[in-house]
Amino acid sequence: TPHVDALGVIAIGVGGLEAESVMLGRASYMRLPDIIGVELTGKPQLGITATDIVLALTEFLRAQKVVSSYLEFFGEGAAALTLGDRATISNMTPEFGATAAMFYIDQQTLDYLTLTGREAEQVKLVETYAKTAGLWADSLTEVHYPRVLHFDLSSVVRTIAGPSNPHARVPTSELAERGISGVVENEPGLMPDGAVIIAAITSCTNTSNPRNVIAAGLIARNANAKGLSRKPWVKTSLAPGSKAVQLYLEEAKLLPELEQLGFGIVGFACTTCNGMSGALDPVIQKEVIDRDLYATAVLSGNRNFDGRIHPYAKQAFLASPPLVVAYAIAGTIRFDIEKDVLGLDKDGNPVKLIDIWPSDEEIDAVIATSVKPEQFRKVYEPMFDLAVDYGEKISPLYDWRPQSTYIRRPPYWEGALAGERTLKGMRPLAVLGDNITTDHLSPSNAIMMDSAAGEYLHKMGLPEEDFNSYATHRGDHLTAQRATFANPKLKNEMALVDGKVQQGSLTRIEPEGQVTRMWEAIETYMERKQPLIIIAGADYGQGSSRDWAAKGVRLAGVEAIVAEGFERIHRTNLVGMGVLPLEFKAGDNRATYGIDGTEVFDVLGTPVPRANLTVVITRKNGERIEVPVTCRLDTAEEVSIYEAGGVLQRFAQDFLESNLK
Repeated sequence: TPHVDALGVIAIGVGGLEAESVMLGRASYMRLPDIIGVELTGKPQLGITATDIVLALTEFLRAQKVVSSYLEFFGEGAAALTLGDRATISNMTPEFGATAAMFYIDQQTLDYLTLTGREAEQVKLVETYAKTAGLWADSLTEVHYPRVLHFDLSSVVRTIAGPSNPHARVPTSELAERGISGVVENEPGLMPDGAVIIAAITSCTNTSNPRNVIAAGLIARNANAKGLSRKPWVKTSLAPGSKAVQLYLEEAKLLPELEQLGFGIVGFACTTCNGMSGALDPVIQKEVIDRDLYATAVLSGNRNFDGRIHPYAKQAFLASPPLVVAYAIAGTIRFDIEKDVLGLDKDGNPVKLIDIWPSDEEIDAVIATSVKPEQFRKVYEPMFDLAVDYGEKISPLYDWRPQSTYIRRPPYWEGALAGERTLKGMRPLAVLGDNITTDHLSPSNAIMMDSAAGEYLHKMGLPEEDFNSYATHRGDHLTAQRATFANPKLKNEMALVDGKVQQGSLTRIEPEGQVTRMWEAIETYMERKQPLIIIAGADYGQGSSRDWAAKGVRLAGVEAIVAEGFERIHRTNLVGMGVLPLEFKAGDNRATYGIDGTEVFDVLGTPVPRANLTVVITRKNGERIEVPVTCRLDTAEEVSIYEAGGVLQRFAQDFLESNLK
């Protein structure tokens, strides 16, 4: 969604439940955002891609605390960026924590509209309107922002991000000194430690940008000419966000070059970035498991959270498309991509990255001759032909199939889910740190046999090769429930063994004090009708706007979440499921009150927008502590939805009331 901000058209991402509320006839209300100007100065160094820029910006903007803000980029640096480069920046808005990341309308906007096949009359209309309405860049030179940040594009160097977070930027030249890359002794004939088992040029953020894709094709061509090849253990793929990419790669004669290195087109949609890279070669998988290798993924997507990309990739790194190709050749993240030798050419000469990296002039020349408006027209104009014959009339009522593991009648009208919450006697399901993502809360990657969801699907008679991913089973709540906190990289501070926090889908059942798998604990608490609470740190709910990250905890019996701060979309999804978001006061956190998960929690006060409420903590020894918190129901509309029990319950009440009048 935020791609569109690059065109000067406001576009903000919303949660699935927020969108559902609108589709069911209710308005969506938001508090007025902070609007922050981001001045871009300087000019990118030669060989620096838009991916390098956006990863550096992600680190910078996260540190500047821009959560829920609208950003507007301006300045000489912004004016020089192509629309594709701007879109690469705007599309990572959620990774900044922001809500929108706008660019002004200028000649770059018009050039992009022309390049992508818009009619001349349409392009002229955009120019005329923008200039008349005062939205053209030249008329916005006297804008004053309440807060201005400054970022120098010339400071950006070649970069990857990781492991685990998009804002964890690392210059490629510093990987060795940070302990990520460096010389590692490897046994001949075996995969190296740090092996890159997945290298993916994947959709949206980078494949919408012709410069990034053409750069990848050129580095592949140059590598092929030098006789280089990818390492045999690297699973490679190319998943463009648009079919137009295939047409201009073919026009430039670069698609065969990418295919020769293993980067054939596998689809035009979310793939590896969303945990859907598919299975590894069984031989490779066995070696990774048997030798307990530190295996990694390198991809050009925008998210690399723990456990997201592949169950056997212990960590993942984000990189530009040409760097993804380079790491497929290197075969290991331990490789110093700036200094080490990638291989030998036919004359026995060493080949390094600098020897195959294309120049900016060459990239621009290929774009000028190979990226054409008719390619975009050919792909997109047929999409607007809506003359579809659906044949016989289809019933508007769905025929629910009770044994389906893909779509099942949901339980949102039943029992406690119908809106009953007490906010009394709640026990913690988890006590968590900072940067908990929606992938921790509800992973999207492949379902493993030894997981709670895998065991359920096996019991339902599904063969393991058909388990697919958590993302594909979200229409079946019995599968999706078992994904709640199922991330193998989760660190729940309640899961203590010998005083050490264990990693995995674990928690502790109270009052027994028994550490067990998360799903077993959820089942136990559901049988007891035990209301639950979650305690967390800063930036709770980062990442994808995944409504199951809220649905899963609500179905488990969670009534409230107390955190140091919430990502905007996840907070609205919690409200949409009738879960109360509460925020510690500045300077307070779980450590301030010594919360360890043995306590019982009550919430006192009336939930109204931004009200001061009290969380009463009762310890095992009977001691009571009153903790002041802020109610993060931010609008009267959110209060209305919360009080009803969630989006669906609000709609049902409105529907019944309107039909009784």
